[in-house]
Amino acid sequence: MDPITHTLLGASLAHVVFGRRLGRAAALAGGLAAFAPDADVFLHDAADPLFAIAHHRGFTHSLAFAPVGAAVVAALFLLRPVWRDRGRWPALWAAATLAWLSHALLDAATTYGTQLLWPFSPTRAGWDLIAIVDPVFTLALLIGLVVAIVRNTARPAAVALAFGAAYLVLGGVQHARAVGAQRELAARRGHAPVRVEVMPTLANNLVWRALYEHDGRIFSDRIRVGWFSGATVREGWSLPLLRAAGLTPAEAARDRRRSFARFAWFSDDWVARSPADPALVADMRYTLSTEAFDPIWGIRFTAEGANTEVEWLNRARDRRIDLSGTWREITGADERFRPLP
Repeated sequence: MDPITHTLLGASLAHVVFGRRLGRAAALAGGLAAFAPDADVFLHDAADPLFAIAHHRGFTHSLAFAPVGAAVVAALFLLRPVWRDRGRWPALWAAATLAWLSHALLDAATTYGTQLLWPFSPTRAGWDLIAIVDPVFTLALLIGLVVAIVRNTARPAAVALAFGAAYLVLGGVQHARAVGAQRELAARRGHAPVRVEVMPTLANNLVWRALYEHDGRIFSDRIRVGWFSGATVREGWSLPLLRAAGLTPAEAARDRRRSFARFAWFSDDWVARSPADPALVADMRYTLSTEAFDPIWGIRFTAEGANTEVEWLNRARDRRIDLSGTWREITGADERFRPLP
C-alpha cells in the first residue's frame, strides 16, 4: 500500500486504542511505526540486482519482527525525559507494535506479496483485497483521523477504521465474484485452470485483472463486477508460461545464482517472455497497457563477463494512466466489456 495510507492507518489505530492514555503521542508513534517498515526499499546490492526485490516486503514486514521494529521507533521517544517513565513507555511501544502490524497486514491485503511468516516461511501473502492505491480507503482514514485529533476524541477515527474494515470485506466479496466470473469464462473456452489469480486494478474494486494457467499458457482478461450489477468481461490475450526448462542454453548457462528461480518466486510463477522483447523475462501480473502485455518489470540475462548475470528492468516510472479510460472501465461505460453468456 502507499506510505500515506499506511501512516494514516497506523496513526488511527494507535489513537483509538492508546489515545486516552498517551494523548496525541499515540498517533505520532503509530504513524511513524506504520511508515517505518518500508525502509527496506533502501536495501541494495550492486552485485545482485534481485537483492532488493527479494527483501522488499521481507523481514521488516514479518509478524515476528514487528515488536522489534516497534521498539526502535518507540526508543526515539526516550530522547525526551517525560517518556522514560516505566508506565508510559510500554504503552507507547504497544501502540507502535500495533501500527507496525497494521502495515504488514495491509500490504498482505494487496497483490504484490508480503513475507508475513519470515523467517519461518518464504511464502509471499497476497490476498488481492484492495488495490495498492485506493483513494476511497485512504480518504476515509484521513478524514476520521483529522477530525478525531482536532476534537480530541477517538470516535471519528474508530468510525473510519470500521469503514475501512468493511471496505476490505467488500473487496473480498468482489474478489470472489470476479473469480467466479473468471471460472465461467474459462469453462466457456473449454479450459480447466490449474491456478488462478484475480487482482484489483488501480483505485477501485470493480475492475479486476484476471490470470489463469491452462495447458502451459497464461490467459489474461479484465473482469468488471459492479456493486449492483453482474459481471462483464473484456477478453485479453495469452502467452506461454515460462519455466526454467524454457531458458535458452545461453540463459541457462548464465543462471548460476538461480536468478530465474528467484524471479519466478517473486512473480508467484506468473512468468512469460515479453512479446516485444523475448529476451525480457517478465512478471505477467503487471502491465503498462490494457491492450497487450507490456511488462512493468522483468529480468534480462547479460552476456558472459558482465558484472551481474541479469539486468533488472523496472519501467514503473514509464506508466501513464489513462484517466478517462480508467473512469470508463470503472463506471461500466467501456463497450469492450461484454456480459458473460
